[in-house]
Amino acid sequence: MKLPIVAYGDPVLKKVGTDIDKDYPGLKQLISDMFDTMYYANGVGLAAPQIGLPIRLFIVDTGEDEDGTPGYKKVFINAEILEETGEAWSFNEGCLSIPDIRENIMRKPNVKITYFDENWVEHTEDVDGMPARVIQHEYDHIEGKLFTDKVSVLRKTMLKSKLDAISKGNIKTDYKMKFPNKSKKR
Repeated sequence: MKLPIVAYGDPVLKKVGTDIDKDYPGLKQLISDMFDTMYYANGVGLAAPQIGLPIRLFIVDTGEDEDGTPGYKKVFINAEILEETGEAWSFNEGCLSIPDIRENIMRKPNVKITYFDENWVEHTEDVDGMPARVIQHEYDHIEGKLFTDKVSVLRKTMLKSKLDAISKGNIKTDYKMKFPNKSKKR
């Protein structure tokens, strides 16, 4: 089932997510719905806060590589980034909760992360390159941070009117969204 994605300005996007356990209600279905939602919106990652749930859950699927080999696809539950290493590099990032805004964001190329998968198997893994960047972006969501928090104060000031328009629902997307400041008038 495709779920609505929460837009910029919703307080859930600024909350630090809480850990969940094996008995979290409907977890398998939630993970399946998150993948459906992410694929429909043409994303490569989606965090639970983006669908209104302040929990430590996110998914990543970088899709197939250019040569057709499967990309990086994982479920992360109660993740903790232990280490970010290497020389930071810039990449033009976007976010399903902040449509039509992309910014160059600096991130380190390597992460060491510990997490549980969808079968509650614990992993500690070193990840590099684009999958590491996507993990860092989604991890920021469960920490109550957005990629726009990483831009300069001047740049954020320049984006303010666009961000306000998004929170009010004055934007067109190909996927369903929930807007925190949308006027209820008809």
